Amino acid sequence: MASDSGAPTGKVVTRFAPSPTGYLHIGGARTALFNWLFARHHGGRALLRIEDTDRKRSTQDAIDKIIDGLDWLGLDYDEPALFQSDRAERHAEVARRLLDNGHAYKCFATPEELEAMRAEQRAAKVPMRYDRRWRDRDPVEAPEGAPYVIRLKVPTEGETTIEDAVQGKVTVKNAEIDDYVLLRADGTPTYMLAVVVDDHDMGVTHVIRGDDHLNNAFRQLPIIRAMNAIEGGWPDPVYAHVPLIHGPDGAKMSKRHGAVGVEAYRDDEGILPEALFNYLLRLGWGHGDREEISREEAVALFDLSGVGKGPARFDIKKLQNLNGHYIREADDARLASIVAEKLGSSADEKLLAKAMPVLKPRAKSINELSEGSQFLFAKRPLEMTEKAAALLDDEARARLAELSKMLHLQNDWTIEALEATTKTYAEAQELGLGKLAQPMRAALTGTTTSPGIFDVLVLLGKEESLARIDAQASSPARSAQDA
Repeated sequence: MASDSGAPTGKVVTRFAPSPTGYLHIGGARTALFNWLFARHHGGRALLRIEDTDRKRSTQDAIDKIIDGLDWLGLDYDEPALFQSDRAERHAEVARRLLDNGHAYKCFATPEELEAMRAEQRAAKVPMRYDRRWRDRDPVEAPEGAPYVIRLKVPTEGETTIEDAVQGKVTVKNAEIDDYVLLRADGTPTYMLAVVVDDHDMGVTHVIRGDDHLNNAFRQLPIIRAMNAIEGGWPDPVYAHVPLIHGPDGAKMSKRHGAVGVEAYRDDEGILPEALFNYLLRLGWGHGDREEISREEAVALFDLSGVGKGPARFDIKKLQNLNGHYIREADDARLASIVAEKLGSSADEKLLAKAMPVLKPRAKSINELSEGSQFLFAKRPLEMTEKAAALLDDEARARLAELSKMLHLQNDWTIEALEATTKTYAEAQELGLGKLAQPMRAALTGTTTSPGIFDVLVLLGKEESLARIDAQASSPARSAQDA
């Protein structure tokens, strides 16, 4: 149990409850993170429930992607995932218990009658709600064997107030909530019933979810309070409705703002899990001016009091900058493994690990690391970018040929020795080092951007470096159109 303010007075239990109808949305990932952090911070339990009652839209592929995304973010759970579809009998049992104790009733209204009712309400321009026509009628008035749904008998007088741990005090008049369906005519439970029953049976103390569910809380509380009146032991949970994530333009985050699924940030954007974890943490929650917060610090610091009431705006540049920080902090062997998987079978993981110290300082994504490392595995003759080809004119090739003679004699293939030899040649030719370094970079990598040229020479090794330089030095100059 917990107090209205969100501060726990007993064992905390949270849950993340995605519907497996697609990828793990970035907003869902943040909800999962907040639930996980709150439970871990308070020494409680974090649970996962897959709300797969929509059998037509729920897929195993979506379930796999959601669980994979949560695993990738490092969100572990204290019990195996609970599947809502396995619990239909339990949901129906609660509906019948409410019916038997006068908190619900059978509604025999036909689809045609309900549509006529809605048409009248539309014409009168009044809110469309079920008019409770069967609330106080005797079921014997219905034709024998007629199908029926079970509706909750929602209080019609007074109001309900929720002390939301994020939104504060929120009040709704009970008359604004209709007697909604708990059990359909085919005996299947509705979402509203299933959620309440599962939360209770899982022992959930804090319902932390998007603020688009705030209205649902006022529909779910009557079930909780009715069951508590019947059998006790159904306390109100603490609600915490977190504002949704918006795009840079202030509109609700959607595909038009770019990637919205966790897997897209991992696979397409090249984001590390610790970077996305940190970014989502700071998206709507704050601790002073701190931007970079480790997982351990997040567990120690997180509480609902730090969650803002207004929607947070997603900023891809901030995420990329944060990702750059975590790339610089990451273990070289781990980065090499990730990049090698992206590059495929041609990649040498040991060589990548050796190259990471000079590749990662400027990279903001795994994609940039992968692109920056491709020169290591390029096959001769190298493909030239237009800008690289423009650097290799006849004069530059002649200089490369002369420099190559000196480098062939170089036995100490280290950064210091190679730099000294190259400077000696540049000074003899009365050239700035840049006049040599750029054509060398083009010859060695096929591009105009790379790590330091002497780092490149060392990483490629003497044999490969000289083979690439000699291949360009002995070739006729090509125009940019030929490149």
